[in-house]
Amino acid sequence: MTYQTRHHVTGWVGWVWFAAIMILMSGLFNVISGLYAIVNGDFYVATARRLLLFNLTGWGWVHLVLGILLVVVGATLLAGQTWARVVAVVLVMLNAVTQLIWIAVNPWWSLVVITVDLVVLYALTVHGREAKEVVEG
Repeated sequence: MTYQTRHHVTGWVGWVWFAAIMILMSGLFNVISGLYAIVNGDFYVATARRLLLFNLTGWGWVHLVLGILLVVVGATLLAGQTWARVVAVVLVMLNAVTQLIWIAVNPWWSLVVITVDLVVLYALTVHGREAKEVVEG
């Protein structure tokens, strides 16, 4: 005799879909900012002590590639692929780190993105199993 245990799926499962949509948006924003940085490679930042010149072309490519990967993973999360949760966690953590490095260029935007990344990580790690149960039925 085999026993099957079914976990009760709660309303919190919507957090995973929220995370997938936020990953899609974050990926699109990364693609846009990456393309902008590639096209406008020289960027000036005025600080209290001096004027800094950044060559953003390399970071533009990083953001572009990361953005494309985030869009793909976000779409696969919406499709219910379980493996995409693990990949999404890694990519979102990487995105937060790149935003931390990018903070000198665009501080407010980077802080907002890091905050959203933390909420997405929470949704994927805490409520991911419930989403798997909904997809598998």
